[in-house]
Amino acid sequence: MSEQVRTFPPEGRKNIRYRTLARVRIYGILEEDSLLKDLSVTGCCVECTSLADIQPNTRYKMEIIPEKAANIDKFELLVETKWVRSGEYSGEVGFAITASPRGKLFQRYVDYLSWRAATGQSSLA
Repeated sequence: MSEQVRTFPPEGRKNIRYRTLARVRIYGILEEDSLLKDLSVTGCCVECTSLADIQPNTRYKMEIIPEKAANIDKFELLVETKWVRSGEYSGEVGFAITASPRGKLFQRYVDYLSWRAATGQSSLA
């Protein structure tokens, strides 16, 4: 089964979303217990288990800490909130990526996720 496409929400996907287990930090908003569920060159989805005051259509600086198997240093993305879904114990947030100050690390990570999906490798290794 392919890991590459995440279909929630399905509307308007132009780029393949790759599943990941990277950690995410948005200073002052999401400090812990947040995972980057999927990523493409244009957007991402973050799952958090702590309460966070994330506002729609707001820009944030997000730090991505890739899983060890990727062998890629942490990097930052500038993102804008597109949608927020919250449940009783967790939530998901969709972001559009507006800029990547360290673009080479971001591109290396997307390339790694693409390779992993194409070869059937697991991010849990």
